[in-house]
Amino acid sequence: MKKKHVNARLICQVSAAAALVLAGNAMAADAFSSDSKWMTGDWGGERTKLIEQGIDIKADYVGEMGANLHGGYDDDKTGRYSDQFGLGVALDLQKLWGWDNTQAKIQLTNRNGYNISNDRVGDPRAGTLSSSQEVYGRGHMVRLTQLWIQHQFFDNKLDVKAGYFGEGEDFNTFPCDFQNLAFCGSQVGNWATNIWYNWPVSQAAIRVKYNINDELYAQIGAYNQNPSQLEHGNGFKLSGSGTKGTVLPVELVWSPKVNSLPGEYRVGYYKSTADANDVREDVNGFDAATTGDEYKSHSSKHGYWFVAQQQLTSHNGDATRGLNIAANATFHDKDTNFIDNYQSVMLVYKGPFDARPKDDIGIGAARIHVNKDVKRNAELLNASNGVSDYDNAAFSPIRETEYNYELNYGFHVTNWLTVRPNLQYITHPGGVDEVDNALVAGLKIQSTF
Repeated sequence: MKKKHVNARLICQVSAAAALVLAGNAMAADAFSSDSKWMTGDWGGERTKLIEQGIDIKADYVGEMGANLHGGYDDDKTGRYSDQFGLGVALDLQKLWGWDNTQAKIQLTNRNGYNISNDRVGDPRAGTLSSSQEVYGRGHMVRLTQLWIQHQFFDNKLDVKAGYFGEGEDFNTFPCDFQNLAFCGSQVGNWATNIWYNWPVSQAAIRVKYNINDELYAQIGAYNQNPSQLEHGNGFKLSGSGTKGTVLPVELVWSPKVNSLPGEYRVGYYKSTADANDVREDVNGFDAATTGDEYKSHSSKHGYWFVAQQQLTSHNGDATRGLNIAANATFHDKDTNFIDNYQSVMLVYKGPFDARPKDDIGIGAARIHVNKDVKRNAELLNASNGVSDYDNAAFSPIRETEYNYELNYGFHVTNWLTVRPNLQYITHPGGVDEVDNALVAGLKIQSTF
């Protein structure tokens, strides 16, 4: 009897503990709970049930404010706000319909607002090379950003994805926690002029990946290059009308553990089959700015990239905290591309304080270099027009190198909300020496609904 009594008491204790855990989890899933993954909570458990059935509803928001504190082209101080709403669903088709190793996703995005870089930081005749509010751009409209299906073959060795999506979703991928564009997302798309479209623009595409081993894979893709998809009102365009060519990226990705800490290293190359104009020469090989003839057309353009991300330290044995380093470099076709090379380096410390273990602090520096032939073309154009005064409205600004710096701190307010104030310093905005260096205050809000 005594043994039965002990067992009964143990069962009661375990049951009570389980009840407390379940109660805690239920509370954590309430709307606006700091422990919930979503602002709207678990919808009384229905959201988790949907995920278990293979339906994961995605809803998020990114808002960014930029204010020019000092310098720039126009030192009339003001603030600008831009944002993006996202709504989509990720589907596990094995759970839903019994299709083994098959996934799908649909994603819509809507962008709005204004950018401090366009007329305050940069000369409107030249703009800036980067942007102090990365979420700005591609029109104030709703876009179909993802519509794809993905399947794994041969024990997950071969992975094929097809539908509508962008290159930066799989190739040259990079996180987007910094607010300045030079430290956010796929950098090839920022500098490969007019061919590689980053989020939120999608193109008809296919991507094939082969997992060589647990740490190494190779992939190749083909993306429809269609500039008409950038036009306002074409956010849901699925037809091929307006196609100019195909973007063909290839990439090798290595994800090793260094001192038991994760890293990722990417090297890749792209080629576009779309025609591309020379940045300087005319159809006869002379300077187009001088002759007035049409610029020479090339049958393709190309470039390559390197990306490195590595966690360097853990924090008192906690691998979720510690110092991380990242670096990006891209190089582009000098005959046809406005930017011929770009480099950046970033340091991020996750969990800097014991009282704030999910916060992070980041610092980054980037260099964006304008093709020398672009500079020479502008010099020749000014000479041809008889203009030498920078303040003359007809003057074409001479652009060389822009440097961007950002210092930020990410407050992990809740599991569904991060608020990231930041300071940015832009040297030679737009690569134009005549424009004063600029100091910008920013604020980035990232939330999951």
